[in-house]
Amino acid sequence: MTAERETLEMDVLFVGAGPAGLAGAYRLAKRIEEHNERAAGGEGEPLEVTIGVLEKGKEPGAHALSGAVVDPAALRDLFPDDWESAPFEAPVGEEAVWWLTEKRALPFPVIPPPLRNHGNYVASLGRLLKWMAPKVEDAGVDVFYEFAATEAIVEGGRVVGVRTGDRGVAHDGSKKANYEPGIDIRTRVAVLSEGVRGTLVKQLDRRLGLWSGRNPQVYALGVKEIWEVPPGRVAPGQVIHTLGWPLDQRTFGGSFLYGMRDDQLVVGLVVGLDYRDPWLDPHRELQRLKTHPRIRALLEGGRMTFYGAKALPEGGWWSMPRSWGDGFLVIGDSAGHLNSQRLKGIHLAMRSGMLAADTIYDALAAGGITEGRLARMEERIEASPIRDELWAVRNFHQAFDHGALAGMLQAGLGMVTGGRGFGLLGRLPTEPGHARMLTRHAAMGHGLGPREPLAYDGQLTFDKLADVYHSATAHEEDQPVHLVVTDPDVCVDRCTFEYANPCQRFCPAHVYEMIDDPGSPAGRRLQINFSNCVHCKTCDVMDPYQVIDWVPPEGGGGPSYSRM
Repeated sequence: MTAERETLEMDVLFVGAGPAGLAGAYRLAKRIEEHNERAAGGEGEPLEVTIGVLEKGKEPGAHALSGAVVDPAALRDLFPDDWESAPFEAPVGEEAVWWLTEKRALPFPVIPPPLRNHGNYVASLGRLLKWMAPKVEDAGVDVFYEFAATEAIVEGGRVVGVRTGDRGVAHDGSKKANYEPGIDIRTRVAVLSEGVRGTLVKQLDRRLGLWSGRNPQVYALGVKEIWEVPPGRVAPGQVIHTLGWPLDQRTFGGSFLYGMRDDQLVVGLVVGLDYRDPWLDPHRELQRLKTHPRIRALLEGGRMTFYGAKALPEGGWWSMPRSWGDGFLVIGDSAGHLNSQRLKGIHLAMRSGMLAADTIYDALAAGGITEGRLARMEERIEASPIRDELWAVRNFHQAFDHGALAGMLQAGLGMVTGGRGFGLLGRLPTEPGHARMLTRHAAMGHGLGPREPLAYDGQLTFDKLADVYHSATAHEEDQPVHLVVTDPDVCVDRCTFEYANPCQRFCPAHVYEMIDDPGSPAGRRLQINFSNCVHCKTCDVMDPYQVIDWVPPEGGGGPSYSRM
């Protein structure tokens, strides 16, 4: 007997319980509460609105990862009475920017304005979301954990709901004894706050062309460890950013070190996912970074406790998709609301959630959700601090297409030209990051080639499997592989010879592995170790053939970033 699929009705559904989704749900609930208080006093009719949030992780922040130094402006506006009770690690104190060579750290005499963090706070995004989630639920919002949205339900060109993933499906696609079909959640408006490279946003882009007429989104990968270091070595709120080594001058990126409470230190590296070198391995570069004398001195005698990785939307203003459609809005990282020059996006994600809430509230108060009323989301963004901040750096990342020196010149010129930089006549064009990767033969013509293996010592440097262990990643092993390779033959036949299988290197979790297989025609095959996946989405972004499709695994599976 086939189990029937349940249907749930929600007036407004936020897909993803990150900072954008939680902020939006809370703001909308409060706007409706205030409306109904006025209605009780005889001012208009009350609104009865059910609001839900879907989250694929097991708890608040389980799949949320950031640096993080938080600009508190949006928190202050959303929680004016108690934002200072948020679980910040510390206000930013001592700051520095270093230019690294292999052996030296040269301090900038003046910290560039975009990297000045006076008034901001070092924070754990996981802890911040754990603080926000109860407030959202207390406001009357239903938050559903371990429910992964896998499909947008579209009828007559309108999004009318989402479908969650089935549970209890075996690796071969058969139904296990505990099989439960996913739920159809029908809604008047779906707010897509899925994070980077969201599954539903990708589906709707294919159908509706959300990026039509806009620059493609470009991404970076952030890899991060948290260390417990000897007492007194770092101060809570200490912030160090670096440029230069271990990355070369053709690769966008830099590192960050943030002091936390209890003698904890964040060490991380951001690498632009538009790099040219097919042999580049961001995780390996993080391990090399830690061998720098200045950074080794901070870590020696300490213990690495947590690890994570996450892709970041770095394209800026020109790479933002259309934020609305019939029955849906797009917010947060899904909409590209991140300032790559400031290395900040949490406050912009929250702002976009708040704007979505205001757009929905105005539509409900005016008589109902219509496509035209949702389209006002674009007007709100144009009139908001999101536009003010991102417009000023609109040509920032594009200039790094020509290398680090050109990018830094562009950033400097942009600060004195209102963001125009070299793009004095408009926007600088860009191309998808995966299209920039050189073939192995072209790369060797530029002096690039395979790297010498690192000798991981298990104390300062760690291989990918050791780091994945510290991400607390767990998946149900007997389920379909959620890294869907649509043309596996490409991996064996073409990619081996054209790009030397870069998936083995760009993945920071050792998911992809080419192994010998005497029984296959080529003598080798691609093995996908999906249970290692830390949900960073890098493979979906960086595969040069775009044959990898990241889809959500069974709800609840994945890393545990609630302390990251």
